[in-house]
Amino acid sequence: MSAKSAPASSTPAMVIFAPRERARVMMRSLFPRRRTRLVLSRTAAGFEQAFRDTLVDAAIVDVGAAATAPDETSRVAGLAREFPSVPFFGLLALRASEGPTLAQCAAWDFSDVLVDGVDDMVARDIVSRESFTVRFANALHDPPTSLALSSPLQRITWRYVVERAGRGVRTDSLAKMLRVTREHLSRTFAANGGPNLKRVIDLVRLLAAAELAKNPGYDVRDVAKVLGFASASHLSTTSQRIVGTKSASLTRLRSVDLVDRFARGHGRSRRR
Repeated sequence: MSAKSAPASSTPAMVIFAPRERARVMMRSLFPRRRTRLVLSRTAAGFEQAFRDTLVDAAIVDVGAAATAPDETSRVAGLAREFPSVPFFGLLALRASEGPTLAQCAAWDFSDVLVDGVDDMVARDIVSRESFTVRFANALHDPPTSLALSSPLQRITWRYVVERAGRGVRTDSLAKMLRVTREHLSRTFAANGGPNLKRVIDLVRLLAAAELAKNPGYDVRDVAKVLGFASASHLSTTSQRIVGTKSASLTRLRSVDLVDRFARGHGRSRRR
């Protein structure tokens, strides 16, 4: 990660709207902090602010609170359309009276619902498989052929990087995981005309940035912050250096477009 990058948590964040104490207790039990960073909010304002402060992997809304806080719940649920890259899940009880609420979750474009007392054992799996991090890593599991990353070391390194879903990756951490020196990793990764490792890391961060930038609820400044860039200007200069376009263009470019731009001459540092 560049020395100019701002600190960013390496642990995925799950944002939870839980005005009711029972829901907060349940969430802490189902999603232990050693695996997931929970951001619990009793208010719609706090819930929405979390999207500006951190990279959100998934969101859970205690829709059972609609009976006592209908306006707050509706405001929170409406954010599912503002942040479509983030899966939203409703939390409700299995009662006949909850039928209209269940239908409303579909209308809000929620990914799924968690039923209190029924889905407890599988809630982590339900949420995890739809999370931003998992979907991003699955989509990029195999490196694009245009990058020519074919050796076992290159491929395992690529997969480690995409599993971070745009969060900062340090080359020394990669080297430690692979049990090699940082110098050996960087040299071997870029052998035979391969792309520079640090540039590949930045490419993956930009792929994540492009995905997030397409969310109506984000502007470039928000994307820069949640991905750990020092500023929107830093994100833009990185985009210019890695894919030859300013960050404002990320909203309209597909991942394949960014990879193609990178492969056409941005994969290695230019000598001066």
